[in-house]
Amino acid sequence: MAPREATRAVPDERSLIVPGERALIDAIRREAAAGWTAGSSGKRALRLGIGDDCALLRPRPRHEICITTDFTLENRHFRRTWHPPESVGHRCLARGLSDLAAMGAEPLAVFLSLAIPAHLPAAWVNRFLRGFLTLARKYRVPLAGGDTAESPRIAKARDGFIAADIVAVGEVPQGRAVLRSGARPGDAIYLTGALGGAAAELRALEKNPRRFHAVTHASAQHPHLYPEPRLAAGRRLRDLAHAMIDISDGLSTDLDHLCEESGLRAVIDQAALPIHSLTLAFANPLDLALHGGDDYELLFTARAGTPIPRRIKGIPIHRIGTMQKPHRGRPCMLLQKPDGTQIPLKPGGWQHFA
Repeated sequence: MAPREATRAVPDERSLIVPGERALIDAIRREAAAGWTAGSSGKRALRLGIGDDCALLRPRPRHEICITTDFTLENRHFRRTWHPPESVGHRCLARGLSDLAAMGAEPLAVFLSLAIPAHLPAAWVNRFLRGFLTLARKYRVPLAGGDTAESPRIAKARDGFIAADIVAVGEVPQGRAVLRSGARPGDAIYLTGALGGAAAELRALEKNPRRFHAVTHASAQHPHLYPEPRLAAGRRLRDLAHAMIDISDGLSTDLDHLCEESGLRAVIDQAALPIHSLTLAFANPLDLALHGGDDYELLFTARAGTPIPRRIKGIPIHRIGTMQKPHRGRPCMLLQKPDGTQIPLKPGGWQHFA
């Protein structure tokens, strides 16, 4: 996003299509600059944002830079006929912020690259940006740049897909980033928030999309449409946790990643799992909790006996299991049933190309 001239007005939502790349970039630039307050870490670090060939960031001394990227693809991560555009924008940014939270990082800036069909209604783009920037302002992370492109037609009668790619940049004090590989034998396993709510809402959305068309603002009752990255918890836990990961792909899949990187196995206590109330409308709440994904909660380990807060910024913290030394020929994850028996827990969450 690098226009050196800003001569057009913000695209009118009544317009049938986006009125050109320069007007779109100008609209993004104006919206990204609005509503900021002094003193945020992002504004402090952003020396130069949208308007030149590159952005300039100024991290604090003795801090390391965290960088993550995430795709949001139509018909893979959202459907135009199901998801309100505000939700698509919110979710696009939440994915990257959740990765920063899992490292214990403070967001500095975000970059958005957006590919859209030539005949996409301007109102859809404006609403997408509204959802994206509302979340950005909540966590005081500036939109510092990116790119725009027209997505090609798929066939003669079909327009192109929407694709959004973000790069989220954060900073963490040197040597204090929380990695997946830091878990130790005997560590307790903890989880923020609740499990399965996002998967349950996605099932409800699939059954009746019209019911959710008017859900255009973030709410705790909509964990799929408007997930909340646990940034405050991530920062608080970087001095307490040995290892941490976000569970956007599902508890079973992301716990498997943590076990693999740490070279350990995990025993999960089924009775201790915090299962979201939205799952109770379905026949398999436990499956949704273990494998559903899209929860964007933080899974972390800490030394047993460490005084872990029961809540951080109102978000509950639950102990759900224990890390153990690996045993050759035995599963790396076990689920302990309420009667004390243990069964293998296999990764059952989201995996691309599976």
